[in-house]
Amino acid sequence: MSEKFVSSSAPEPVGLYPHARRVGHLLFLSGVGPRKKGSKDIPGVTLDDEGNIIEYCIETQCRSVFENVRAILLESGSSWDQLVDVQVFLTNMKDDFKTYNKIYAEYFADNQPCRTTIEISSLPTPIAIELKCIATIYDD
Repeated sequence: MSEKFVSSSAPEPVGLYPHARRVGHLLFLSGVGPRKKGSKDIPGVTLDDEGNIIEYCIETQCRSVFENVRAILLESGSSWDQLVDVQVFLTNMKDDFKTYNKIYAEYFADNQPCRTTIEISSLPTPIAIELKCIATIYDD
């Protein structure tokens, strides 16, 4: 049996799926990007009239993604320090990995979950980073 969670503060999913799903003592997060709740604007991204990326700031996107993940974890009954696995999808490993890795080290200085970083050609919205996470979750 599993339980679905939809965050009231994280951006709306871009498809038919919950922000997270609990199975036993594990919480699985769907892919999380840098968008903000209730807005089509993406922090750190400038688009042209056709929706193509003109420029972006990977640092701004990283910080926004991490805050969205944190919000989902908290609303689901878990926390940042209970993350055990993080999959990171970057659209430009060559240009963005160094900055992303520096910011990641700031956010994960204490909790160091397993991590996999993968370069992909695109994401469903015009973003440069997305996270897929697994955390532990326990009833009080």
